[in-house]
Amino acid sequence: MAGIDESLSFVPVRIAVLVVSDTRTLETDTSGALLSERLQNAGHELADRKIVVDDPALIRKTVQDWIDDPSIDVVISSGGTGLTGRDVTPEAVSPLFEKTIDGFSVIFHQVSFQSVGLSTLQSRAIAGLAKGTFIFCLPGSNGAVKDGWDKVISYQLDSRHKPCNLVEIMPRLMET
Repeated sequence: MAGIDESLSFVPVRIAVLVVSDTRTLETDTSGALLSERLQNAGHELADRKIVVDDPALIRKTVQDWIDDPSIDVVISSGGTGLTGRDVTPEAVSPLFEKTIDGFSVIFHQVSFQSVGLSTLQSRAIAGLAKGTFIFCLPGSNGAVKDGWDKVISYQLDSRHKPCNLVEIMPRLMET
């Protein structure tokens, strides 16, 4: 049966949080704070947290630096996935993907539809894998972060989730 098998040991992962925004600071950033708090409450380690402006080169460099850091297992971004001219996170990050996790977008939109209805169409939430690092790009609202973390990502980053999870395949990501 799908769900958390409490008889198994939890394996924490190291997660970097990136907030993409032209207006937020560490003091005013509620979505990054919410995500950081939730992942730590789940037992994971907050490896780093940054806020960058909506600049494709800066976004890509920040994510690339985390991909290149062998101590970071997962990158989760918040913001810049909408449809306006300044929303450039998918364009900045997706060229780094070696593999796209298509199912993430599908499941995120199903979950998001329950919260915001057809407004989920305005999100371009994506996920992928690069050099053994999982990358998830969420919209910037607190609601989207809650939906993305609470209902999707947290389960796949829980080593006890069955029938399968992303943590159990981490040792095999760099196989040739």
